[in-house]
This record gives sequence, C-alpha cells and structure tokens, in this order.
Amino acid sequence: MNRYENLRRIQQLDPITDCCQIVHIFSGYEFPWDITRSLEIALFRTYCVPSISALLDKTGEFRHRAQKRYDDTGLIMSEIMKSGYDSDRGKEAILRMNSMHGRFNISNADFLYVLSTFIYEPIRWCDRFGWRQTCEQERLASFHFWREVGVRMQIQNIPETYAEFEQYNLNYEREHFHYSDTNRRVGESTRDLFLSWFPSFLRPVLKPFVYAMLDERMRDAFGFPHPPQFLTWIAKTSLKMRGKLLRLFPPRKQPSFFTDSPQHSYPNGYQLTDLGPSHMLDELNQNQQ
Repeated sequence: MNRYENLRRIQQLDPITDCCQIVHIFSGYEFPWDITRSLEIALFRTYCVPSISALLDKTGEFRHRAQKRYDDTGLIMSEIMKSGYDSDRGKEAILRMNSMHGRFNISNADFLYVLSTFIYEPIRWCDRFGWRQTCEQERLASFHFWREVGVRMQIQNIPETYAEFEQYNLNYEREHFHYSDTNRRVGESTRDLFLSWFPSFLRPVLKPFVYAMLDERMRDAFGFPHPPQFLTWIAKTSLKMRGKLLRLFPPRKQPSFFTDSPQHSYPNGYQLTDLGPSHMLDELNQNQQ
C-alpha cells in the first residue's frame, strides 16, 4: 500500500456528505498520535478563558480527578470521531456529553469557541508537525463534521463557512485570553497531569518542555514562565523530525483511536455509562435510561 493512498482516497470523497468517513481516516489512520496531542493542546487553550476556567475550577474535577476528566473527554470525542455523529455509538456519546454539560451554565459563545478548537487546532498541528500537510478535503470535512456535532449539541449561531469559523476562533482568543487565578489553577492541574505520565525523576526536567509547547499568549494567560528559546526550538524541531521520519513508514493497516487503548482511569475497559464526574454518575445514568 502506497504511503499516500489514503490521501488520494480522501481527495476523491465529498467533504460535506462524506465528512464522517474522511474524519475517520484522517484521525484513525493518517494522524492518530497527532490528533490526540493536538486535542490536548486544544483543550489546554480553552482553559485560557477565565469564564471557562472558573467553571472547571469550581467543579474541582481538575484538582481531584484530573486523569478521569482527561480520559472521559478524550473517550467521548474519540467515540464520535471513530463511529460518526449519526451512528448509534456516536449518538450515545453526544447524548452523554449533552447530559453532562446541561448541568452547568455555559454561554453559547464559550461553547462555540471550544467547538472551534476541535477543528482548527488539529489542522494547525498536523500542518506544522505532521508527516504531511492536510488537504482541502480534510480541512473542510473537519469543519462540517464538528459543525454537525455542534448542531446536535444545540449550539447556536455556528458560522456557515470554514473561514468564518476560523476568524471567530482567532477573534475570540484575542478578546478573551487573559490571566486569571482560575486559569492558573486549572492550567497547573493540567500540566501536572501531563507530567504524571512520566517517572518522577524526569518531571522537573520535562516541565519547561510543557511550557515550550504553549504559545506566548497561552503562557501569559496561565501565568506560566517563558522557557528559554533553545528549549522551544528543541521541542518543536523534535516534533518536525518525527513527522519527516513517519514519511518513510508504510501507512497504517488498522485504525488507532484513543478509545482503542487502555486508559489510566479504565484499565479493564469502559462503558459510556462510566463517563462523567463520579458524583453525577447515578443521576446521569438515570436520566439516560
């Protein structure tokens, strides 16, 4: 199988009517590791918004159950990308997500911004660090896919075009990214979660590399220090080199989604009824029966 065979297949599909199929190939076959990393950054970006971080800080989930919060978010998103938003599994995942969000007062503007990060952060990451550039069909399919998810989340006033929604994303960050104490607390909890995946003796060494992966606006919004430029260069050059090396490998024969690997919170597997804040599970499951 030729390295670019999936790309040619994607380019023959319609980014509107075939968006679920394109997103499945894009995220499961072409860029699985990159999609996971980029969505981590996407969610990290949303914590730079004080109205979002204040809600997350109030729930205490990041202080007390950061790993479960991370796993649950990744699993729900991966379920939708893997199966499609209109599959039985995708519908169940969206219903679960809506049930969790419905218990909080979240503005439509914040919902719109978070949704936009799921489109543009993976595309930006893959274009910068992936083994190849994204194609137009992938970019448009990602837009139409997540727009349809947004409709099913009952988000209002979703822009009609890729360019308009990207402009919303950029304008929102310029207007709403600024420091707050809740940003810092949620940001530190997320940083510490990432570091917890490594041996304890490596964490002080790796901490500056976490900062290096954040842009200046993010670091300022969290109140994080700015790492030396050479560390930023090392981190980003290493990712670019990884992308170039991957061009030499054959394409995946089997998809790899976040849902396909054991997660820290669910070493023996999970059901969608397991996802959500622990203190809300009984109520969530009763309402979905």
